[in-house]
Amino acid sequence: MKKQIRITFIILCDILLVFISSLVALRLRLDLNLNELLDVYAEGLLYYLPINLAVTVVIYTIFGLYNSLWEFAGINEAAKVFFASLLSSIVFYVGSTLMDKARPESYYVIYFLLLMTLTVAIRFSYRAFRLVKYRYFNNGSQDKNIMIIGAGSAGDILIRDIKTSKKFENSKVVCVIDDDEMKTGSRISGIKVVGTRKNIIEAVKKYKVNEIVYAIPSANSKDKAEILNICKETKCALKTLPSIYQLVSGQVNISKVRAVEIEDLLGRQPVKVDIDGIMGYIKGKTILITGGGGSIGSELCRQIAARNPKRLIIFDIYENSAYDIQNELKKKHPELALTVLIGSVRDEKRINSVFEKYHPDIVYHAAAHKHVPLMEDSPNEAVKNNVFGTLATVKAADKYGAERFVLISTDKAVNPTNVMGATKRICEMILQCYNLMSKTEFVAVRFGNVLGSNGSVVPLFKQQIREGGPVMVTHPDIIRYFMTISEAVSLVIEAGAIAKGGEIFILDMGQPVRIVDLAEILIKLSGFKPYEEIDIKFTGLRPGEKLYEELLMAEEGLKSTQNELIHIGKPIEIDSEDLFAKLENLRSALKDEDCDIRGLISDIVTTYKIPEHDVQGILTTVSSSK
Repeated sequence: MKKQIRITFIILCDILLVFISSLVALRLRLDLNLNELLDVYAEGLLYYLPINLAVTVVIYTIFGLYNSLWEFAGINEAAKVFFASLLSSIVFYVGSTLMDKARPESYYVIYFLLLMTLTVAIRFSYRAFRLVKYRYFNNGSQDKNIMIIGAGSAGDILIRDIKTSKKFENSKVVCVIDDDEMKTGSRISGIKVVGTRKNIIEAVKKYKVNEIVYAIPSANSKDKAEILNICKETKCALKTLPSIYQLVSGQVNISKVRAVEIEDLLGRQPVKVDIDGIMGYIKGKTILITGGGGSIGSELCRQIAARNPKRLIIFDIYENSAYDIQNELKKKHPELALTVLIGSVRDEKRINSVFEKYHPDIVYHAAAHKHVPLMEDSPNEAVKNNVFGTLATVKAADKYGAERFVLISTDKAVNPTNVMGATKRICEMILQCYNLMSKTEFVAVRFGNVLGSNGSVVPLFKQQIREGGPVMVTHPDIIRYFMTISEAVSLVIEAGAIAKGGEIFILDMGQPVRIVDLAEILIKLSGFKPYEEIDIKFTGLRPGEKLYEELLMAEEGLKSTQNELIHIGKPIEIDSEDLFAKLENLRSALKDEDCDIRGLISDIVTTYKIPEHDVQGILTTVSSSK
């Protein structure tokens, strides 16, 4: 309704401008007194002015002048007005001539100049009013004083957007920072460049800045992290433009600005993925994702849904998680053939019924128990779900002729010191054995921690910070590899696309990060000082926890792929008959809930390191089971 009122108002303004332009043009060209002018004007009004009014409105509509927003009027708007006014004036001249009511040709030139000038003026007046208000009448009332980092084209666009956007009506850009010292002292869209990154803290105090926007999408991740780490010392709210690679449309505007996240401060280069290769691999296929409601599983669903599968099947035991991702996908991809099924991978009958009915082409197996301390306390459940849930799904994929099976594995499977990692290593071994005797291509993808996943350290730290601290870190020297969920999943999909069968793909996680450094960054990002306003306490390593994780066992070796971030570990030879015999022993032992099965796990995964204080009791269990 408001839009229709606005368009009607503009049309009425344009009709008035046509009247004024034609009247003033007569006065200027013919030099008539008022009575003579009104007589001549009235004569013309009866014949061709109504036609000219209608024609002008139609032409302006064709040129889109009634769809433009006045507050964003710019060079494109001015160009449209010029050509629309010119065409209207030409039609006015031709029509008058055909009706034998033509005026001198110079009259139509004057009319065109007047019409164009007044039309531009009326459309730019609102923007001019907002800019004057922004510059001269907003000094004491703004909610935010904004600093822009970057005096390039992106910074220029953002400054102009902030000046004209209603969303930023009570905000003001007060200064700009750029590392090019030649720009210091110059102005960008009227805002002064006050220095380089060395002057950020000083400028924040001088200009009373309370929000900083990083506007250099072409910068490398290292420079971006260094600058943002300086900015976070100021306690200002931090926002950023995504990198050029992440700006899919390539367009910069205020809507693309987002809050600075932890990954911006870690200095990781954005992951690049072979989108075309993935599209060909996914398009037209039936895809099954087990654990599709979890952190990794749901991101797999999002990325695969956008690549035109024939059908996407989400299989999860947790109905709430499955329901959430179902609603999200229905909203974003209403045309998607989506099936959501509730069930457990431990239920062989249920798994087989799903494969029998839908015959998935590609399976992503993300269903698993992954919390290390919990699985130390419930090792039997870890084995039931991770090992035998995977085995049941692998058997179904083999039986019903799936083309490819991709296991989501973990760096904790390498020389494991905990039950969760050891069960994942067994899953990898099962896949490698089945790959040798099945038409299905079985592969695993091994990677480290993902930022923001359910139960990961980042959301836990954020919760502890919200509660006022302290932030609990197990050890001052503990380090981990990190990658964003979307990056990890993109590489998982690409690894699946290039798989031949039998590989263990290893994702390049970049440089490891000290967890205490991560805690300090999150505290500063939240506007607090570590150890002063929010304390950090060390609790000691938890059962089964390592100081550092490995992505590769020494004997596996490493082979490169077409993507420098995806590597292939050389498969270790496995005795299939021996493995499946030991798995049967493990299955039998699970019938006794009091049985400590970690000894049987170590008998399968010889690199599994059981905590020393548990070894004696476990040796007894192994002996009795044999």
